[in-house]
Amino acid sequence: MKRFIILILTLFVATSIYAQKEITPAMQNVYQRDAISLNGKWQAIIDPTNNGEWRKVWKESVIENNHQFFEYSFEGGPELMVPGDFNSQYCELKFFESTIWYRKQFNLSKETDKRYFLHFGAVNYKTKVFLNEEEIGEHEGGFTPFQFEVSNKVKDGINTVVVWVNNSRSADGVPAEGYDWLNYGGITRDVHLISTNNTFIDDYFIQLKKGSKNEVDGWVKLNGQQKSQNISISLPEIKKEFFVRTDSNGFAKVNFSADFELWTPEKPKLYQVVIEAETDTITDRIGFRTIETKGTKVLLNGNEVFLKAVNIHEENPFKKARAATIDDNKILLEWAKELGCNMVRLSHYPHNEMMVRIAEELGLMVWSEIPVYQHINFENSKTVDLMNNMLKEMICRDKNRCAVIVWSVSNETYSSEARDKANIEMAAICRKMDAARLVSAAFSNQSYRNNSFEVWDTLVCNFDIISINEYIGWYVPWQGEPNKVQWNLPCNKPLFISEFGGESHYGSNHGPKNMAAYWSDEYLENIYKSQVEMFKNMSNLAGVCPWILVDYRSTSRLHPVYQSGWNRKGLISENGEKKPAWYVMSKFYKSMSAN
Repeated sequence: MKRFIILILTLFVATSIYAQKEITPAMQNVYQRDAISLNGKWQAIIDPTNNGEWRKVWKESVIENNHQFFEYSFEGGPELMVPGDFNSQYCELKFFESTIWYRKQFNLSKETDKRYFLHFGAVNYKTKVFLNEEEIGEHEGGFTPFQFEVSNKVKDGINTVVVWVNNSRSADGVPAEGYDWLNYGGITRDVHLISTNNTFIDDYFIQLKKGSKNEVDGWVKLNGQQKSQNISISLPEIKKEFFVRTDSNGFAKVNFSADFELWTPEKPKLYQVVIEAETDTITDRIGFRTIETKGTKVLLNGNEVFLKAVNIHEENPFKKARAATIDDNKILLEWAKELGCNMVRLSHYPHNEMMVRIAEELGLMVWSEIPVYQHINFENSKTVDLMNNMLKEMICRDKNRCAVIVWSVSNETYSSEARDKANIEMAAICRKMDAARLVSAAFSNQSYRNNSFEVWDTLVCNFDIISINEYIGWYVPWQGEPNKVQWNLPCNKPLFISEFGGESHYGSNHGPKNMAAYWSDEYLENIYKSQVEMFKNMSNLAGVCPWILVDYRSTSRLHPVYQSGWNRKGLISENGEKKPAWYVMSKFYKSMSAN
């Protein structure tokens, strides 16, 4: 009985402590804030067995007597670039999945009338943050932003930030233990110390009302003591101004109409939008468009659009590293444009904010997804809470990016009652937070027999688009003529082939070109030719998305000759060489543009 009481008290204390470290939702549009960049070289301690916890390495190691010593030091150790994954920076860390401690010092001339926030674009996977030897908060999830207010923690002069990062996989994590990409760990995105006035514009939503081409239906939210303020929203280019006053909670509804030039892939028009309060001003570049479905069609601005997409992982293959810079993003997105795409599926997690912004400027629609992938434990309430929180963080960051047309809540999950409940709940979260976009999830629960493809997982009907990952010709052989495949769907909605393809090792000539076992470019090319023939005869097809743009690193790919730790399904090799399948897909997309 005594042990039971101790256990209950321990759990109570742990829960109380966790509750005290509540994370402030990350503010909108950090790149237009008054901020100090903490990017660059950080000192590091590599800690594979997590000894730094009990050694308290966030404490400064000050020698006070002749008998004192420390078994840790940031001085004299390795340095890591931020943003960037640690796996690609030292060969010894290539497959490292454990703890690394980061330290950065910065000089601050603290202003008494300012508030300060430590903002992280993303850290993979679990994070604890210490400022001036005090723990200020923690976060779980490797692909979404988070921040902590440190107004009472920073000091005038030198400040020290220490970040505990652990990218170990866990059964209750999101993603869980098994996934098909390299587990790049570290502080992979930008870090800023943001300063604001005591009351500032924390968040806003400025987008068209669903189904309308000229009516903005949104809101503005202030953070601080002076919550009731006059707000103006202006679009200087079209000489449009809207005025409103926030309520006692700092919230104001925004509703106005204007004659917008709508954003399209052919002409990705963005407007300068200035939001001004009495104590703060912020500027954004925002586009306006509508996205909806009608029967089996997807409509952009009321016009039918065929989604010519490609899957992308957030990886620069030339560097064999997480894509962390604007140049990294441009390499991938410009390849997508060259292929003939009007959309990119950012797989299987939210990519960095600049990736989405650059896609918007280039005229690429975006499918944005959280890493609810395959082996997720839907029975675990902690896991479900975590995925819901990730979804909210993703939507919060990118809800003003008109390029984002689809929020995706999962990929290739296994059918169960708990799975269905969790997916339906996430779809409801999307629609509550942002009613103007489409919601989907990618499925691989189907059967292919006698040249008939049957989607039997009825959960697909809870989403706006039926999204199917199918690998006919690779994991499943063709059973007849591709142009005679019969598709049976459980509901009358647009069909999006969210993944298809196969693998080839560029230039491989080890054996017969018509056998999958030899990973030839010709074998992959024939898969694509057959897929295109099937697509041409699918009347309900609203878009396709080959897997994947470029070969990428994966620890689950074990063939020493053909894979060597790479998933070879790319249309482009890791060295930038275009495979024959690239040209099949490019020709198909160009033919769709002509129709």
